[in-house]
Amino acid sequence: MFLLATIIILSYLIGSIPTSIIVTKAIKGVDIRDYGSGNAGGTNVMRVLGWKIGLLVIILDAFKGVLAVVIVARLHYGSMPFTNSTPFDDFTLIQIIAGLSAVIGHIWTVFAGFRGGKGIATALGMLLMISTVDILVAVGVFILVVSVSRYVSLGSILGAISVPLTLVIRENVFDVHIPGYDTLLPFVIGVSLLVIFTHRKNVVRLLNGSESKVSFSKKKNS
Repeated sequence: MFLLATIIILSYLIGSIPTSIIVTKAIKGVDIRDYGSGNAGGTNVMRVLGWKIGLLVIILDAFKGVLAVVIVARLHYGSMPFTNSTPFDDFTLIQIIAGLSAVIGHIWTVFAGFRGGKGIATALGMLLMISTVDILVAVGVFILVVSVSRYVSLGSILGAISVPLTLVIRENVFDVHIPGYDTLLPFVIGVSLLVIFTHRKNVVRLLNGSESKVSFSKKKNS
């Protein structure tokens, strides 16, 4: 149990690294929390400082999820401290636990007063290692929606929704056997709901037409 607790704590701390704050201070000398929506996430960076810096933050945030799943989870060895009743092997289950811990760390970061980003990029990195095809589809949905609408939040929400939908379609329409489908589906639904929950204020702004659009032109300053 001590080893599992260590993995959870380390993954949480990795997820808690305030990437957007570090990058914006290093590149522009500003605290992104003082601009735009005040959210310490890649979406706000993209709106305020342009898509290039925003994309850098999103990639780094996704890497936190990858790091937790690929590196930190490998600290586990031996038997599980509890009965694994899921269809996943022990290591995959540890990866899921580590990845979720990183997402929670990103949303409620200990390094920034428990006010972090919205978890979409870190969840993306985590799920990319666990459900690659479905996440690649989600990335395609995100890129398409943002390119057409210029709403990053809308792209994030629809991308999150597309993950469980893709799983269902692949398994039930195209008869693709997905290992652990019955457990993976509710898991990705839970992660998608978490992402949507963190975007609840964006949903309100989208509905009343006050949501900010991202600009693909170069920002002069912020």
